[in-house]
Amino acid sequence: MGSLLSKAKSIASPTPENSKMATPLAFKHLPSAQTEFKPPLIANENAFLGDVATSLDATAPISAGFYRLEKGTPLVYEYTYHEMKIIVDGEFDISDETGQKVHAKKGDVFYFPKGSKITFTTETFGLGFYVGQRKEGTA
Repeated sequence: MGSLLSKAKSIASPTPENSKMATPLAFKHLPSAQTEFKPPLIANENAFLGDVATSLDATAPISAGFYRLEKGTPLVYEYTYHEMKIIVDGEFDISDETGQKVHAKKGDVFYFPKGSKITFTTETFGLGFYVGQRKEGTA
C-alpha cells in the first residue's frame, strides 16, 4: 500500500518537466441521479438507457449512466465496448452465449467484455448503473 501511495505522490509532485501549474478540474455532481434521472426508451417496449456523464478523453472515453428493464421482451445486446454494471435496484436474469446464467439482484457487479452477447430479462424490473468504455450515446 505504501508503494502505491508513494507512486501517487510522485506522479502529483511537480518536476522540472511539468512545473507549470495545471488548471484545476472540477468534479461533476449529479444529485439524486438514481431516483430522479429517467433514461429514454431504447428498445422494445421496456428497455431504457441513458448516459448521465461522459469523460472528455478523446482516446479512451468512458460513459456512465442507468439501464432500466421492465417486465416484457428480453433485451439481447452485443457489446462493442467493455462495460461494468452494478445492480442498484430490482432484479435481472442475465445470460450469455456460453450458457452462464445469473439471477442478479441489488449489489451484484458485472463485467461485460467487448464482443460478449448478453440477454437481459426480468419478471419485475431492474435498474443498473453502468460505466462503459465508449463515447456518449453510442450504446
